[in-house]
Amino acid sequence: MKFISLFAGVGGFDLALERLGHECVYANEWDKYSAITYEKNFKRKPDTRDIRTVGVDEIPDHELLVGGFPCQAFSIAGKRGGFSDTRGTLFFEISRILNNKRPRYFLLENVKGLLSHDNGKTIQTIFRVLTNLGYEFEWQVLNSKNFGVPQNRERVFIVGHLRGTNRPKVFPVGESSKQLNEIQSASDREQKRLQGRPEETQSDNVSIKNRWGGQGRPDIKQMNNPKHSNDRVYAEKGISPTLNTMQGGRRQPFVALTERRTEEAKHLRRLGIVKDTRSLKKLTPREDDLANTVTTGDIKNSSLTNGMRIRRLTPLEYERLQGFPDNWSAGVSDTQRYKQMGNAVTVNVVYEIAKHLWEN
Repeated sequence: MKFISLFAGVGGFDLALERLGHECVYANEWDKYSAITYEKNFKRKPDTRDIRTVGVDEIPDHELLVGGFPCQAFSIAGKRGGFSDTRGTLFFEISRILNNKRPRYFLLENVKGLLSHDNGKTIQTIFRVLTNLGYEFEWQVLNSKNFGVPQNRERVFIVGHLRGTNRPKVFPVGESSKQLNEIQSASDREQKRLQGRPEETQSDNVSIKNRWGGQGRPDIKQMNNPKHSNDRVYAEKGISPTLNTMQGGRRQPFVALTERRTEEAKHLRRLGIVKDTRSLKKLTPREDDLANTVTTGDIKNSSLTNGMRIRRLTPLEYERLQGFPDNWSAGVSDTQRYKQMGNAVTVNVVYEIAKHLWEN
C-alpha cells in the first residue's frame, strides 16, 4: 500500500509501515535536523517546505495518509492555544489533502491533552471536519508501556476510512478502560448524529487481554520530591516517565543507580554522564533509605545514599524507549537527538495499529 507521511519527523510512522511492506511515496518534514536524520535512515530526502505552501497536485496519489500533527498547541506542557495557535491549525493541512486526494485510510497521532482541550470542543471540531469530508473513524488512547517499551507515554490515535468502504475494526488495541470506551461511545454517537444516522447502543465495558505484559508492570519509582519537575530522580528499574523534547536544555530524566564497577559504568563516568556522589553532603537517611531532594542546578546541596549515583538518560536510551534501532538519530547534536526522540511517535505502537488495520 502506498502512503504519505506528514510532519514526518525522524520517520516513526514510516519505519513501522515499511516493516509491514508498505511504500512511502511522499514525506514532508520542515525541521532541518529531523530531515537530516530521516534522509540518513531512509536514503530519501523528505520535502522540507512548509506543508502550507505545498499544492495538492504536487503530492502523489496514495491510499493511506499518516501524521503526528504538531501537538504543542494541545499539550498540557504548552499554552494550549488550540486552533488559535498557528501550530494547531496545521490539522487543516491534513484535511485539505484528505479532501483533494481522497485516500482510503488515515492514521493520526497527538497528545492525550487534545481530548480535553477547550472542554472537548477542539476534538469535536476535528471530528466534525473529518465527518464532513466523508470519513468515518475510531480512536483510542494508547500507552507505549503496553507495547514492548518501558515508557509511560499516552497518545491518542485516530484511524479513519472513507465512508462506504469496508470499515476496519482496529480498536480497542492493547489496554482499554471503561472511561475511554464511554468517551469513544460518545464520539461514535456524535459521528452518527452529524451523518443524520440514528444512534445505536454500544457497550462501554470492553475488556481485552493485554498482549504486551503492560498490566502489573510497575511505573518507575520517583526517588525524590523536588520543587520543579525537571529535577526529579527516578529509580533505574520500571517504566520511564514520558520523554519530552528537552527544550531549554539539560532536562533529561535523572536516574539513580547503584554504584557498579562495570565497563558500562566506567564508560558513563568518563563521559561525565554519571555523577560521583561521594563528595556530597551526607544527611541522615530516612526510613526508606532514599535520597533527599536532588536538583540539577545545585547538586552540592543535595544528597544520595552511600553507594548510589545519578545520571541522565542517554540519546541511545531515548531511541530504545521509542522503539527505534540504536543510533537512529546519530549524526546530529545530542540536543537535537533528544528533541527528535521526544517529538517522535513510538514505533511499536504504530506497527501494532497498522497490523490490525490490514488484518480486517
